[in-house]
Amino acid sequence: MFSENHKKTGCIEVVCGSMFSGKTEELIRRLRRAQFANQKIAIFKPAIDNRYSDVEVVSHDFHKISSKPIADAAEMLKIPADVEVVGVDEAQFFGANLVEVCQTLAGKGVRVIVAGLDTDYLGKPFGPMPQLMAVAEDVQKVHAICVKCGNLANHSHRLSKSKDLVVLGEKDIYEPLCRECYLKAIAEEV
Repeated sequence: MFSENHKKTGCIEVVCGSMFSGKTEELIRRLRRAQFANQKIAIFKPAIDNRYSDVEVVSHDFHKISSKPIADAAEMLKIPADVEVVGVDEAQFFGANLVEVCQTLAGKGVRVIVAGLDTDYLGKPFGPMPQLMAVAEDVQKVHAICVKCGNLANHSHRLSKSKDLVVLGEKDIYEPLCRECYLKAIAEEV
């Protein structure tokens, strides 16, 4: 039993992996469980990600939950004092200040659940994700299935020729590949 003086401690949970691995699905699942437990939640997504909806976090399987699109992670600090759980989707698109914002919220007793790509299309650590994974109490890496061989995929291979770091897209622009198939695909592009 908890004493009356016991205060819930905050934490940071990170769900990461390649595209089509179920990151957003897992984020939505955790947030729905918090809602079921009558916890007050706030959900954020980057304003630039409007692939499925301007105001909802939507998985590739079209499960969705209402969210607030924001341009800067610092806007999350304006949540009402009674919010117990904060969800963040597509975290890789936020700036480095996302780490400090998540740390601040967790320090105030908020459970922060963050979902995002851990690596970019070049296979390099993406945005604030490595730092978030380092300070998180819990990190879950989820995997897609390689479309070439059926092994676990951990790379988001870009099919378009764009060299821009951020190119929003779906299966028309990205495919999940395992390490071997990814390296083979990259070698063939050179």
